[in-house]
Amino acid sequence: MAYSEDHIALAAEYALGTLDAGERSQVETMMAVDTEFTGIVHAWEYRLGVLNQMVGSVEPRPIVWENIKAAIGHSGEQAPLVLPETTPPVVPVVEQAPLAAGPSDDSNVIQLSGRLKRMRTLASVATALAAALVAMLAIQVYSPDLLPDGLRAKPRIQTVEVKTPAPPATPSAQYVALLQGSGGGGPAFILTVDAATKNFTVRKVGADAAEAGKSFELWLISDRLPQPRSLGVIGAGDFTARPVLSSYDANTINAATYAVTVEQAGGSPDGKPHSTPIYTGKLIETVPAAR
Repeated sequence: MAYSEDHIALAAEYALGTLDAGERSQVETMMAVDTEFTGIVHAWEYRLGVLNQMVGSVEPRPIVWENIKAAIGHSGEQAPLVLPETTPPVVPVVEQAPLAAGPSDDSNVIQLSGRLKRMRTLASVATALAAALVAMLAIQVYSPDLLPDGLRAKPRIQTVEVKTPAPPATPSAQYVALLQGSGGGGPAFILTVDAATKNFTVRKVGADAAEAGKSFELWLISDRLPQPRSLGVIGAGDFTARPVLSSYDANTINAATYAVTVEQAGGSPDGKPHSTPIYTGKLIETVPAAR
């Protein structure tokens, strides 16, 4: 049966003698009906009984007893107060049977000894290999000439591609021709020629739109050529670009006269001008070439 802390404390106080009459009667009733609780009380009596043995007997002075008698209203001699003697509980002794001695088996000892020898041998071999590897690495780093060719570290060749930035483009010379009428006034077209690429651009400035069924056509006139050469029809937009000057040399391009005629729609059918030029002009250098 499991007892609460209150039951255990009650048994301890009963053994110590600090309970009042009602509580002592309760404990004695429990001891009469519960042998396990009785064992708990006896165990506390055994534990606390040694306290009585630790303190020697002290005889009080006669005046103490006289005062006690007067206080409780008794006269005559009283028997001295003697604490009850406690009987220590009997602790059962369990005898252990002696272990039977059998024949000793040394096979495990022999196997363990052999295993230890093998482990020591392997450890020695591993240590030797590690030392040799460290020594070889040190020689490869500090004195590679001492090693044979097969053990020398091969030099590593690494190719690095260095890209140099392209040199900046050299600005080429620029030429401009103002194509205008013989009567003066502002230019009708502005012709720009790049000396390096020989591409030209015609910009419409003051020219009126061509008549219906007609087109403006640009011509190159040079004394080095037997007749004017067509450079194509000038478009209806503000800018017209052509690469047709690439077949001419620089001297011919720079010294030529550029003229605009009015031709049928789509330009001259036979590559010859069919009207008098209405706008002409010559190239002048506006941006010199870089030196």
